[in-house]
Amino acid sequence: MPKRVLTGRVVSDKMAKTVTVLVERRVMHPLYKKFIKRSGRYAAHDEAGLCKEGDTVRIEECRPISKRKSWLVIERNGQAVDRPAGFDAPAPAVAEEAAA
Repeated sequence: MPKRVLTGRVVSDKMAKTVTVLVERRVMHPLYKKFIKRSGRYAAHDEAGLCKEGDTVRIEECRPISKRKSWLVIERNGQAVDRPAGFDAPAPAVAEEAAA
């Protein structure tokens, strides 16, 4: 199953190795047919602490790291971020062996 990838803006970088990302989306109102903004805040893992407030980042769903944090920063301002050890996607051969 593919992992979800979202794009948002960093609104807080005060925690160690964690950033808060605001993801906004536009949805159509069911009755009035106007577009309205809906947003969500996600805690994402930033191992190197590179992300600062205002940066545009892409986050990817991963295994739970803590109670609220199950997202990983994969791209910052259009440039890829190194993944920490243990967060790489399993190789296809390994996944086939696990299924057998």
